[in-house]
Amino acid sequence: MASLTLKGISKTFGKAFSLSEVDLHVEDGEFCVLLGPSGCGKSTLLNIIAGLLPQDRGSVALDGRSVDSFAPRDRNVAMVFQNYALYPHMTVAKNLGFGLRMHKVPRETIRKRVMETALLLGIDHILDRKPRDLSGGERQRVAMGRALIRRPRLFLLDEPLSNLDARLRANVRLELKELHRRLKATILYVTHDQVEAMTLGEKVVVMRDGEVRQAGSPETIYSFPKDTFVATFIGSPEMNLYRGVIVHREGEYTFQGRRFSIDIGPRGAGLAQGEEAEVGLRPEDVDIDTVGKGGLQARVEMVTHVGSEKYVHARIGDESLTFRVPKDATLRPGKSVDLTVDPARLHIFLNGVRAD
Repeated sequence: MASLTLKGISKTFGKAFSLSEVDLHVEDGEFCVLLGPSGCGKSTLLNIIAGLLPQDRGSVALDGRSVDSFAPRDRNVAMVFQNYALYPHMTVAKNLGFGLRMHKVPRETIRKRVMETALLLGIDHILDRKPRDLSGGERQRVAMGRALIRRPRLFLLDEPLSNLDARLRANVRLELKELHRRLKATILYVTHDQVEAMTLGEKVVVMRDGEVRQAGSPETIYSFPKDTFVATFIGSPEMNLYRGVIVHREGEYTFQGRRFSIDIGPRGAGLAQGEEAEVGLRPEDVDIDTVGKGGLQARVEMVTHVGSEKYVHARIGDESLTFRVPKDATLRPGKSVDLTVDPARLHIFLNGVRAD
């Protein structure tokens, strides 16, 4: 396998920027996920790495060596597409071995590697079938196998699970995670699904409008988002985010929103009186006040049951608030509830950027 280094990758289509000065490093053997909304440049970046699309500026390096002048076939990377791109008239075995045949690998070597790959992916029992006779999950495994059999330096996966139903996607995600653990392969995986990104990625790279907004472990991305876009894009339900001002009063620091205020604790000492700010609250970081601390008061509007827990949709002042409660909590629409928030669990942003 190989490490991947991108420096200053830029690409325009007409007058529109698709990618702008993208820098990224993926360690040898790392599972890295590119996450972002449609049109943010994820797939364009993948195509540039594969050599299918030239960049306008910047460089692509594998193991520290530039591959900018290499043709796609000479980069020794394997790509798995959303539609799997299997040959419908070929059996699974022939689909798996097709790339090796094109490289004139000896027939006995092909047979051996087809069987090894099929056993690894659990598809050895369907080698004589054609794609039309396979389930969505089986087709996905064959597509992965066709990439894997080449033993590439880098795997590029472009939303490979998007055609599967929700239950099958969950199962295949686990299989991909286990496959990566066994192969120790370098994988760059594109998705717009944050659950996929947070489940699979050792490193998650959040993109928007052709730029990298934040890169880090799933835990870091979730707990310490660098800006308000990352904060609200990651998390389901999304982070509650409010605009207001910082208020200093008799040694206490609060955030004043629209007809409500939140204690922000000593963190407010570094913020100016009257400074405009945004404060974020994750649904799980809001607690019901059982000891009368005199925090927030919310009016319940709706309760959503999701099995092991409930999400309460309420209003504080003129703003909406979503928070999580245990499944046995009894909160009803129209009722008021007192809430508390630990200031240390707040997310504070100035001009859209994290303040600490």
